Amino acid sequence: MLNLLLTGHSGFLGRILLAELQNHFNVHTLGRSADADICADLSVAPPTLPRTYDWVVHNAGKAHVIPRTEAEGEAFFRVNTQGTQNLLEALDRAPAPPRMLVYISSTSVYGLEEGENISEEAHLMGHTPYARSKIEAERAVLDWANQRGVQAVVLRPPLIVGPHAPGSLAAMRRAIQRGYYVRIRDNQARKSAVLGTDIARLIPTLEGKAGVYNLTDGKHPYFHAFEDAISAEVGRPIRLSVPIGLLRAAARAGDALLRTGIPFPLHTDRLRKMTATLTFSDEKARRELGWQPKAIFE
Repeated sequence: MLNLLLTGHSGFLGRILLAELQNHFNVHTLGRSADADICADLSVAPPTLPRTYDWVVHNAGKAHVIPRTEAEGEAFFRVNTQGTQNLLEALDRAPAPPRMLVYISSTSVYGLEEGENISEEAHLMGHTPYARSKIEAERAVLDWANQRGVQAVVLRPPLIVGPHAPGSLAAMRRAIQRGYYVRIRDNQARKSAVLGTDIARLIPTLEGKAGVYNLTDGKHPYFHAFEDAISAEVGRPIRLSVPIGLLRAAARAGDALLRTGIPFPLHTDRLRKMTATLTFSDEKARRELGWQPKAIFE
């Protein structure tokens, strides 16, 4: 079996990737957790790699945090950008480069809060520390691979769905479980999303491929479909539905609390994301990679 180096194996998507990739490769993990084959912090320095790897899947990164200070914002660049550069330097120090490098990026690089059928040709206008750090990491990966004749694939998933998903899905789940979730009345927003297992199943098929690809389930579910699915899963109905005007006032209060360091489940940015349609085109992946994902909601 080919030897594959996987970073970020202990996170949400990393666990899904590891379970699938072990069926196809001799997987070696690199990360900060004690169970990593190579215990190293990519944000600090290039690690020493014990061998040459045929494939590298770089999934490690920082996400799902809203920075409240400049230092918290800089952490995204240390982990996502500098961490990627340190991995590439470590690969340069190995006896030979890999023949395949896969980087897990994000549709956040487009910097869009609404829009439909956004393709890979769209400008990268991401302005948050997370988005900018991912843009810089993408460029580092593609430039490095081009200079060394390595096949590189950058995958840009939107919302990733799976067991114990973090971020907005986790926040929604907590709110529904605890009975304080409020549904937005007549919310017609649609969101692109993708199953983590489909990303994992795609990777072993990428031999000989190169380029940048959006990945979605192609269905772009309505926002209320996520609400209904989580409600059914946790066995807790959503009893309160209110007009968006009332929620805007609550979100402004949440903004004020966040500025003082007090967590609040609703703020303006989260409300905007909940009510705006944002979908991405995966036509390029279907055409060039044979991408055939499952629908998140059958």
